[in-house]
Parts: sequence; structure tokens; C-alpha cells
Amino acid sequence: MDIIPLIERIGEAPTAALFGLITGLIFGIAAQRSRFCLRAASVEFARGLMKDKVAVWFLTFSTALVWVQGAQLLGLMETQEARMMAVPGSWSGAIIGGLLFGVGMVLARGCSGRLLVLAATGNLRSVVAGLVFAVVAQMSLAGVLSPARDWLAALWVTEGGRNMDLLAALSLPPSAGFFIGLAFAALALYLSVKERIGAARLIFASGVGFSVAVGWVLTYTLAQSAFDPVQIESATFSGPSAHTLMFFLDRNAVLEFDVGLVPGVVIGSLLAALATREFKFQGFSDESNMRRSMTGAVLMGFGAMLAGGCAIGAGVTGGSIFAGTAWLALFCMWIGAMVTDALVDQRGLKGASAAS
Repeated sequence: MDIIPLIERIGEAPTAALFGLITGLIFGIAAQRSRFCLRAASVEFARGLMKDKVAVWFLTFSTALVWVQGAQLLGLMETQEARMMAVPGSWSGAIIGGLLFGVGMVLARGCSGRLLVLAATGNLRSVVAGLVFAVVAQMSLAGVLSPARDWLAALWVTEGGRNMDLLAALSLPPSAGFFIGLAFAALALYLSVKERIGAARLIFASGVGFSVAVGWVLTYTLAQSAFDPVQIESATFSGPSAHTLMFFLDRNAVLEFDVGLVPGVVIGSLLAALATREFKFQGFSDESNMRRSMTGAVLMGFGAMLAGGCAIGAGVTGGSIFAGTAWLALFCMWIGAMVTDALVDQRGLKGASAAS
């Protein structure tokens, strides 16, 4: 794909933002229509169920694996050049940050990506929680919380100055990732047939994973054509939320992939909600609900920056290139969410049943 004419016409930074916008639009439309959500899937699993929410999550995850690994086999990208792989990873950050993020997304009733999608459909609870998430993420990246993040991340890091490539560490051939993705897809399709999930929802769930591959391929292509160094990245909502917030607050901020990604998700989700007449303003039911949501957003903001990504950034985007710390962070997010659901939500339901 020759993008040099586009770069010469609008510049490298606007091209990166445009690619972020395209990735975000695909993600926003697909996530809104499929109702993709790691929090919902982990809660469903914690309650001993393997129904539609788990099926949708597995389908998204497997699609990302298949498309990204397939793109690498075709020479459309090189995962080893991705920013996530080119720098040291933090095992301690993945564990602690993943657990905190898992706790936070249950309390906030949605991961950071899901909050962004819901905010675009009129959910004011998600607007508030999303803003809190972005502010705390920025504080963790370059503010008062950054020393704590740096200290926790430095407790246990990967060796060799790079993140761990799980396929290489297990001495698996390059094609193994593609076939692992197919195995996950088979499980997802089995659950989908069992739960009689409609074809439209399956297609949109696959679209979320496809958007991750689109981001990787577009930024890799830009990196090969641009004069200045370009980070090879894809969908994530921890750093981009903070960067987008600062872009609108700092007059010296520059365009980049992140700044296009977040507005793209908002626009895509909004268009999908309007097209299906699902746009509806919703607010907090009471003070305790607001307090719970904001607490969850704080935990997610710090946890995501410590873990190296959110449920999308580490859980799907990082997982799709088999970054070792991303898979560990994803596992810890599931654990944190399941334990929180068992101790908070399920206990609350049992208490309410006993009182009635």
C-alpha cells in the first residue's frame, strides 16, 4: 500500500491521526453493535456461565489473533517492531495493574473502552467515569502518580531490554499464532451456536478484532514510509485517553494516532447508536452508584498505565502480538474482575435476596 502521496499531501502527523480515526471508527461501530465488554464476559464467567458475553469476547479476541498473525505471515506488518514489543515489559506491572484494572472495571460497570462507547450513546455515567479515567491515566503517566507507577513497574521486568515474545519463548513457529487464533475462534463459534447468537452480532464482534489488525497494519505501513520515527501501535484507551485530553488542553500538543483514535470511537459509536435508535441519556441512580463508578475509574486509570494497557490495549491489542506481559495482564484482569464480582456484586445480590 503506497501512502507516500497521502503523506506528501497532508503530512505525517495528520496521516497518523487519520489512521487512528479510521481504526476508531471501525472499533466504535463494531463495539457498540456487538456489545463487546470484558467486564461483562468476566462477570458472566465468574457466575459459572458461558453464554453470549463470553462468546462475543472470545470471538473478538480470536479475530484479532487471526487477522494480526495472518497480516504478519503475509508481510503486512512485523510484530517485533511494535512499540509494545520493542521496550522492556513489566511483569510486576502486569500483575498489580491487571488486578487493579479488573477490580475497577467491575466497580465502574465497564472497562475503559466500553465506557467510551457507552458515553457516545448518551450514558452520562460513562462520561463522568471516562473523564476520571483519563485524568488519572495522565496523572499516572506524567503526573503525581508517575513515581508510584515507575516504582511498581520496576520491581520485576522482562530480560533483554524487550518484552517477551511468547511464541519465541515457547519455540513455536511463526505460523503458530495464526492457528492458536483459529482454535480460540472455534471455541467462540461453538459458544455462539449454542447460545444462538445472531449473525449480525457475530460479524460486529469480529469487527472489533479486525479494527485492532487495521491499526497495526496502518501504523506499520506509515512507519515504513515516514521520514520521522513512527510508533507502531493499535487500539488502546489508557495512553490515548490521556493524550487526547491533553491535546485539547495544551496548545502545543501535536496530532498523532492516539488523538484520532478516541474521537473515532466516539463518532463510530454515536453513529451506530443513532442508526439503531439506541441513543438515550442516562445518569447515576444515586450517590453511592456515582461513588462506586468513580472509584472504579480511578483504579482503572492507574491500573491500565501500570499494566501497559487496558482491557483492549493489553487484553486484545497486546495479546494479538503475543506480548508476554500483555497476556499476564489480561489474565490478572479476569482474576480481579471475577473476585470483585464474587465479593461485591454476588454478595450484594445474596444479601438482597435474604432480606426479601
